[in-house]
Amino acid sequence: MGGPRFEPVRTVRAYERIVEQIEEAVESGGLPPGARLPSERELMAQFGVSRSTVREALRVLQSRGLVRSRPGDPNGAEVLPFSPAALHKSMTTLARVDELSLGELVQFRMVLDASANLLAARLRTDAELAEMDAAIGRMREAVGAGYDAFSAADVAFHDAVARASRNKLIQICTDVVRSIVLGLIAGKIAGSDDREALMLQSIRHHEEVLAAVRAGDGPLAARLSRRTMYDYYVGYVPAGERAALRALLE
Repeated sequence: MGGPRFEPVRTVRAYERIVEQIEEAVESGGLPPGARLPSERELMAQFGVSRSTVREALRVLQSRGLVRSRPGDPNGAEVLPFSPAALHKSMTTLARVDELSLGELVQFRMVLDASANLLAARLRTDAELAEMDAAIGRMREAVGAGYDAFSAADVAFHDAVARASRNKLIQICTDVVRSIVLGLIAGKIAGSDDREALMLQSIRHHEEVLAAVRAGDGPLAARLSRRTMYDYYVGYVPAGERAALRALLE
Protein backbone atom coordinates (compact mmCIF):
# COMPACT_ATOMS: atom_id res chain seq x y z
CA MET A 1 0.00 0.00 0.00
CA GLY A 2 1.59 3.28 -1.11
CA GLY A 3 0.33 6.81 -0.47
CA PRO A 4 0.56 9.11 2.52
CA ARG A 5 0.35 7.98 6.13
CA PHE A 6 -2.19 9.96 8.16
CA GLU A 7 -2.00 10.64 11.87
CA PRO A 8 -4.97 10.16 14.22
CA VAL A 9 -6.90 13.41 14.58
CA ARG A 10 -7.24 15.25 17.88
CA THR A 11 -10.48 16.97 18.74
CA VAL A 12 -9.94 20.62 19.54
CA ARG A 13 -10.34 21.09 23.27
CA ALA A 14 -13.18 23.36 24.34
CA TYR A 15 -10.89 25.90 26.06
CA GLU A 16 -9.00 26.43 22.75
CA ARG A 17 -12.26 27.42 21.04
CA ILE A 18 -12.94 29.93 23.85
CA VAL A 19 -9.42 31.35 23.50
CA GLU A 20 -9.90 31.71 19.71
CA GLN A 21 -13.22 33.55 20.06
CA ILE A 22 -11.91 35.96 22.69
CA GLU A 23 -8.71 36.59 20.69
CA GLU A 24 -10.84 37.38 17.62
CA ALA A 25 -12.96 39.81 19.65
CA VAL A 26 -9.81 41.59 20.89
CA GLU A 27 -8.22 41.70 17.41
CA SER A 28 -11.41 43.02 15.78
CA GLY A 29 -11.71 45.77 18.39
CA GLY A 30 -14.94 44.31 19.79
CA LEU A 31 -13.11 44.07 23.13
CA PRO A 32 -10.90 47.17 23.40
CA PRO A 33 -8.08 47.55 25.98
CA GLY A 34 -9.54 48.21 29.43
CA ALA A 35 -12.79 46.37 28.65
CA ARG A 36 -13.86 43.59 30.99
CA LEU A 37 -14.76 40.07 29.95
CA PRO A 38 -18.00 38.69 31.38
CA SER A 39 -17.68 36.99 34.79
CA GLU A 40 -16.62 33.34 34.98
CA ARG A 41 -20.23 32.32 35.61
CA GLU A 42 -21.44 34.34 32.62
CA LEU A 43 -18.70 32.83 30.40
CA MET A 44 -19.72 29.33 31.54
CA ALA A 45 -23.31 30.10 30.47
CA GLN A 46 -22.37 31.76 27.15
CA PHE A 47 -19.92 29.03 26.07
CA GLY A 48 -21.86 26.16 27.67
CA VAL A 49 -18.78 24.79 29.46
CA SER A 50 -17.59 24.00 32.99
CA ARG A 51 -15.80 26.43 35.30
CA SER A 52 -12.50 24.53 34.90
CA THR A 53 -12.69 24.97 31.08
CA VAL A 54 -13.29 28.73 31.46
CA ARG A 55 -10.36 28.97 33.90
CA GLU A 56 -8.07 27.07 31.53
CA ALA A 57 -8.98 29.51 28.71
CA LEU A 58 -8.33 32.51 30.98
CA ARG A 59 -4.95 31.06 31.98
CA VAL A 60 -3.93 30.76 28.31
CA LEU A 61 -5.16 34.29 27.50
CA GLN A 62 -3.26 35.65 30.50
CA SER A 63 -0.05 33.84 29.52
CA ARG A 64 -0.32 35.42 26.05
CA GLY A 65 -0.55 38.87 27.64
CA LEU A 66 -4.07 39.52 26.32
CA VAL A 67 -5.96 39.71 29.62
CA ARG A 68 -5.29 40.05 33.31
CA SER A 69 -7.55 38.17 35.70
CA ARG A 70 -7.30 38.47 39.44
CA PRO A 71 -8.48 35.59 41.63
CA GLY A 72 -11.62 36.48 43.53
CA ASP A 73 -12.27 39.60 41.42
CA PRO A 74 -16.09 39.88 41.06
CA ASN A 75 -15.54 41.56 37.66
CA GLY A 76 -14.39 39.61 34.63
CA ALA A 77 -10.79 39.59 33.37
CA GLU A 78 -9.50 42.91 32.01
CA VAL A 79 -8.37 43.22 28.39
CA LEU A 80 -4.81 44.60 28.40
CA PRO A 81 -3.38 47.16 25.96
CA PHE A 82 -1.07 45.66 23.34
CA SER A 83 2.38 45.22 24.80
CA PRO A 84 5.68 44.36 23.16
CA ALA A 85 5.94 41.59 25.78
CA ALA A 86 3.92 39.19 23.62
CA LEU A 87 6.16 39.84 20.60
CA HIS A 88 9.21 39.50 22.82
CA LYS A 89 8.00 36.16 24.11
CA SER A 90 7.31 34.68 20.68
CA MET A 91 10.57 35.94 19.12
CA THR A 92 12.57 34.68 22.11
CA THR A 93 10.92 31.30 21.71
CA LEU A 94 11.78 31.27 17.99
CA ALA A 95 15.43 32.03 18.81
CA ARG A 96 15.53 29.38 21.54
CA VAL A 97 14.16 26.60 19.36
CA ASP A 98 16.65 27.57 16.63
CA GLU A 99 14.00 28.78 14.19
CA LEU A 100 15.84 32.12 14.23
CA SER A 101 19.62 31.90 13.94
CA LEU A 102 22.01 34.48 15.40
CA GLY A 103 22.88 35.41 11.80
CA GLU A 104 19.25 36.21 10.97
CA LEU A 105 18.82 38.20 14.18
CA VAL A 106 21.96 40.27 13.53
CA GLN A 107 20.90 40.78 9.91
CA PHE A 108 17.51 42.08 11.09
CA ARG A 109 19.24 44.40 13.56
CA MET A 110 21.36 45.75 10.69
CA VAL A 111 18.17 46.45 8.69
CA LEU A 112 16.35 47.99 11.67
CA ASP A 113 19.21 50.17 12.88
CA ALA A 114 20.04 51.41 9.41
CA SER A 115 16.40 52.37 8.81
CA ALA A 116 16.11 54.04 12.22
CA ASN A 117 19.25 56.10 11.49
CA LEU A 118 18.02 57.04 8.03
CA LEU A 119 14.72 58.32 9.46
CA ALA A 120 16.31 59.92 12.53
CA ALA A 121 18.67 61.97 10.32
CA ARG A 122 15.59 63.54 8.69
CA LEU A 123 13.20 63.76 11.64
CA ARG A 124 15.19 64.21 14.87
CA THR A 125 14.65 67.13 17.21
CA ASP A 126 17.37 69.08 19.02
CA ALA A 127 16.26 67.44 22.27
CA GLU A 128 16.78 63.97 20.75
CA LEU A 129 20.24 64.94 19.48
CA ALA A 130 21.08 66.10 23.02
CA GLU A 131 19.85 62.74 24.36
CA MET A 132 22.09 60.83 21.93
CA ASP A 133 25.01 63.04 22.91
CA ALA A 134 24.38 62.46 26.63
CA ALA A 135 24.22 58.69 26.07
CA ILE A 136 27.65 58.74 24.38
CA GLY A 137 28.92 60.79 27.34
CA ARG A 138 27.71 58.06 29.70
CA MET A 139 29.38 55.42 27.51
CA ARG A 140 32.70 57.30 27.92
CA GLU A 141 32.28 57.46 31.72
CA ALA A 142 31.48 53.74 31.83
CA VAL A 143 34.64 52.54 30.07
CA GLY A 144 36.40 51.94 33.38
CA ALA A 145 33.24 51.12 35.29
CA GLY A 146 32.28 47.82 33.69
CA TYR A 147 30.23 46.29 30.93
CA ASP A 148 26.75 46.71 32.45
CA ALA A 149 26.92 50.51 32.76
CA PHE A 150 28.41 50.74 29.26
CA SER A 151 25.73 48.49 27.81
CA ALA A 152 22.93 50.53 29.47
CA ALA A 153 24.31 53.76 27.94
CA ASP A 154 24.64 52.06 24.55
CA VAL A 155 20.99 50.94 24.78
CA ALA A 156 19.93 54.51 25.67
CA PHE A 157 21.65 55.80 22.51
CA HIS A 158 19.85 53.32 20.24
CA ASP A 159 16.54 53.97 22.01
CA ALA A 160 16.88 57.71 21.35
CA VAL A 161 17.59 57.01 17.66
CA ALA A 162 14.64 54.59 17.43
CA ARG A 163 12.33 57.18 19.02
CA ALA A 164 13.61 59.82 16.61
CA SER A 165 12.61 57.52 13.73
CA ARG A 166 8.96 58.21 14.77
CA ASN A 167 8.08 54.59 14.00
CA LYS A 168 6.66 52.56 16.90
CA LEU A 169 7.26 49.22 15.24
CA ILE A 170 10.94 50.05 14.69
CA GLN A 171 11.17 51.02 18.37
CA ILE A 172 9.50 47.82 19.58
CA CYS A 173 11.42 45.49 17.24
CA THR A 174 14.74 47.20 18.02
CA ASP A 175 14.17 46.63 21.70
CA VAL A 176 13.06 43.01 21.29
CA VAL A 177 15.75 41.93 18.82
CA ARG A 178 18.54 43.65 20.72
CA SER A 179 17.70 41.95 23.98
CA ILE A 180 17.51 38.53 22.31
CA VAL A 181 20.88 39.02 20.55
CA LEU A 182 22.50 40.25 23.77
CA GLY A 183 20.99 37.33 25.66
CA LEU A 184 22.65 34.95 23.21
CA ILE A 185 26.15 36.50 23.34
CA ALA A 186 26.37 38.79 26.39
CA GLY A 187 28.59 36.32 28.24
CA LYS A 188 31.09 36.23 25.37
CA ILE A 189 31.32 40.04 25.18
CA ALA A 190 31.56 40.52 28.95
CA GLY A 191 34.32 37.91 29.14
CA SER A 192 36.33 39.30 26.21
CA ASP A 193 40.01 40.13 26.86
CA ASP A 194 40.06 43.31 24.78
CA ARG A 195 36.78 44.58 26.23
CA GLU A 196 38.09 48.09 26.84
CA ALA A 197 39.39 48.40 23.27
CA LEU A 198 35.98 47.24 22.00
CA MET A 199 34.27 49.89 24.15
CA LEU A 200 36.48 52.69 22.81
CA GLN A 201 35.93 51.53 19.25
CA SER A 202 32.18 51.39 19.87
CA ILE A 203 32.20 54.99 21.18
CA ARG A 204 34.01 56.19 18.03
CA HIS A 205 31.40 54.47 15.86
CA HIS A 206 28.54 56.04 17.82
CA GLU A 207 30.13 59.49 17.44
CA GLU A 208 30.35 59.00 13.65
CA VAL A 209 26.69 57.97 13.48
CA LEU A 210 25.65 60.94 15.62
CA ALA A 211 27.61 63.34 13.39
CA ALA A 212 25.82 61.96 10.31
CA VAL A 213 22.39 62.18 12.02
CA ARG A 214 23.17 65.74 13.16
CA ALA A 215 24.21 66.69 9.61
CA GLY A 216 20.96 65.22 8.27
CA ASP A 217 22.86 62.70 6.11
CA GLY A 218 20.54 59.67 6.35
CA PRO A 219 22.27 57.40 3.80
CA LEU A 220 25.64 57.89 5.54
CA ALA A 221 24.12 57.27 8.99
CA ALA A 222 22.49 54.07 7.66
CA ARG A 223 25.72 52.85 6.04
CA LEU A 224 27.79 53.51 9.15
CA SER A 225 25.30 51.68 11.32
CA ARG A 226 25.28 48.57 9.11
CA ARG A 227 29.09 48.48 9.04
CA THR A 228 29.35 48.97 12.84
CA MET A 229 26.80 46.25 13.52
CA TYR A 230 28.62 43.92 11.10
CA ASP A 231 32.06 44.53 12.62
CA TYR A 232 30.75 44.12 16.15
CA TYR A 233 28.82 40.87 15.66
CA VAL A 234 30.33 39.04 12.68
CA GLY A 235 32.85 37.22 14.88
CA TYR A 236 30.02 35.61 16.87
CA VAL A 237 28.08 34.46 13.79
CA PRO A 238 28.87 31.02 12.29
CA ALA A 239 31.04 31.30 9.15
CA GLY A 240 28.30 29.90 6.91
CA GLU A 241 25.94 32.77 7.79
CA ARG A 242 28.39 35.64 7.30
CA ALA A 243 27.78 36.08 3.55
CA ALA A 244 24.16 37.01 4.32
CA LEU A 245 25.40 39.81 6.61
CA ARG A 246 27.95 41.00 4.05
CA ALA A 247 25.17 41.26 1.47
CA LEU A 248 23.72 44.16 3.49
CA LEU A 249 27.00 46.08 3.32
CA GLU A 250 27.08 46.27 -0.48
